[in-house]
Amino acid sequence: MSIIKELYGSMVFNDAEMKARLPKATYNAMKDCIREDRALDIDIANVVAKCMKEWAIEKGATHFTHWFQPMTGITAEKHDSFISPVGDDTVIMEFSGKELIKGEPDASSFPSGGLRATFEARGYTAWDPTSYAFVKDDTLCIPTAFCSYGGEALDKKTPLLRSMEVINEKTLRLLKLFKMDDVKRVLCTVGAEQEYFLIDRKYYKSRKDLTYCGRTLLGGRPPKGQEMDDHYFGAIKPRVKEFMSELDRELWKLGVLAKTEHNEAAPAQHELAPIFETVNVACDQNQLVMEMMKRIATRHGLVCLLHEKPFKGVNGSGKHNNWSLSTDTGVNLFKPGKKPHENKLFLIMLAAVLSAVDKHQGLLRATVASAGNDHRLGAHEAPPAIVSIFLGDQLTAILEAIESGTEYLGEKMPELEIGAHVLPHFKKDSTDRNRTSPFAFTGNKFEFRMLGSSESIADPNVVLNTIVSEALDEICDRLEKAEDFEKEIYAVIGDIYKEHKRIVFNGDGYSDEWKEEAKKRGLLNLVSTVDALPMLINKNTLETFSRYGVFTETELVSRYEIMLENYVKTINIEALTMLDMVKKDVIPAVSAYTTKLADNIIKKKASCGSYKLEENLLKKLSYHSDRVYDGIIVLEQVESRKSSGDALATARYYHDTVLKAMKELRTDVDEIEMNMSATDWPYASYGQLLFDI
Repeated sequence: MSIIKELYGSMVFNDAEMKARLPKATYNAMKDCIREDRALDIDIANVVAKCMKEWAIEKGATHFTHWFQPMTGITAEKHDSFISPVGDDTVIMEFSGKELIKGEPDASSFPSGGLRATFEARGYTAWDPTSYAFVKDDTLCIPTAFCSYGGEALDKKTPLLRSMEVINEKTLRLLKLFKMDDVKRVLCTVGAEQEYFLIDRKYYKSRKDLTYCGRTLLGGRPPKGQEMDDHYFGAIKPRVKEFMSELDRELWKLGVLAKTEHNEAAPAQHELAPIFETVNVACDQNQLVMEMMKRIATRHGLVCLLHEKPFKGVNGSGKHNNWSLSTDTGVNLFKPGKKPHENKLFLIMLAAVLSAVDKHQGLLRATVASAGNDHRLGAHEAPPAIVSIFLGDQLTAILEAIESGTEYLGEKMPELEIGAHVLPHFKKDSTDRNRTSPFAFTGNKFEFRMLGSSESIADPNVVLNTIVSEALDEICDRLEKAEDFEKEIYAVIGDIYKEHKRIVFNGDGYSDEWKEEAKKRGLLNLVSTVDALPMLINKNTLETFSRYGVFTETELVSRYEIMLENYVKTINIEALTMLDMVKKDVIPAVSAYTTKLADNIIKKKASCGSYKLEENLLKKLSYHSDRVYDGIIVLEQVESRKSSGDALATARYYHDTVLKAMKELRTDVDEIEMNMSATDWPYASYGQLLFDI
């Protein structure tokens, strides 16, 4: 325990460090600025910068960087030294308040979606004091927002901070109606469960698809996959445990509350779950988690794969976004309590979420859209593309009773009898868990399970904060005008449930029956990224985000363009990689192997031996080799035939035509692998990748 205490936050300029190092007046002034959402005075910033620099140097830092999150989905850094010359061939270590507050990285090469021309290079980074600075790689990292010369958001953090202010304001509006005047701030909290694969580095280096694309483009099924369910929560292998132990230590140093780790369902798949943080900090920390996973894996001769579907035929990797709202007085607004049917505030908050998710179901789907996630959604424990909410039987029954105006009699949950007296007795939960639900209520929070493992959690949380704010505004408009407040509360809940109950589904999200039922309900089934992304720029979305100041129309359109461009680029790289692998590796390998078979047939014919095996195998491989040759020609043609339409038309072409050609080519290549000698196949097999650690 003492080791953990010593490690935790040791590389973070956290509240304890600030309180110990800053003058009391400066510390209080800084806390007031954060609490009141206003910028720091430069004099205060100078004092903070001096103390922060001294602390960082004690931790071995020689440089500082404004650490930001451009629309690439990963982080960016430009390192500057603390060193400044003093004129007598000596140097001093300097770091000013101005350098702390503002940076000026070159913005020309980051994705902007048309927000700026390539030759317009200037961009600004601005310190976010709500997320603690930390030392990494002998560098003081200062979490910052990133904007263009004209002030448009070029990053993930800025809209997230805007949405946090909006959800705080709108929830406070509701709480005042419930006479909760002691609440000064509402915090959006998130816990992001991170799934990932670990494979041996030597096998990774042998495969161009993993190196260039992060997923296997070729590969026959191994004799065993995850059919036996023996990997899930199984004993962690020593090599993986060593990785996890070091990962824990490094994350604890950075103040990341890495709490739970276990084997996931697929072979070689694992999960790390943190403790909840405010959504801004949770987003920053999840970026650190992904970075540290990749870095630490290499120290153990491993590679961490964060792609949503690195292997065909087994579970893909997601990132479960556990979202909730709490007051600064410690009240979780989504905690039902022992009598949820009497908890009016909880039911109002629940109704707001139902309304928001139903109205903006397509938008939520768009926030998790990517080429990688398209391969994952809809099977192997990943939720379907149809957005729905799981509430469980108890909450659904309560809402049904409110809608119909009948009394909810309640349900006393029985004590669970396991059948052995030595085992403890405990109350049965009011509802089971539904692993096929995209958006599930899980006791005191909502778990949005559609996120892909490699993506930033910022976009979905920006949307959740904003659309729930809109719903709260509409609820408050009614409640503030009510003559009978208590009566109107239940009227509002009943009306919202009646209008939006189509979004509630507690059954099997994988079933064909649900697809038909969802269609009858009018729910959207946006199967691919190309189907989903237009939801980012429809009239409803543009109006909502402009009204609340979270995104301008220009900022939303730019993100739409960037996501479409990324989709096309991803598939283009995959297609070129597949062609390279098949032409340079697969064809020479199968040609050499079939030559061996032909030579054996000739030898056996000369000796009057039987050559039926070689002959049939040669015919089969020759058949699939011919199909591979035809498939190469088709893929080359469709890949080089660029669409002359707009970005959406180009993305649709890649989805409908290029991906189809890749799939057909893969089918024959995989069949060849399954019929060739392992020693003659040029790549590590699925069996080696998934089981050989």
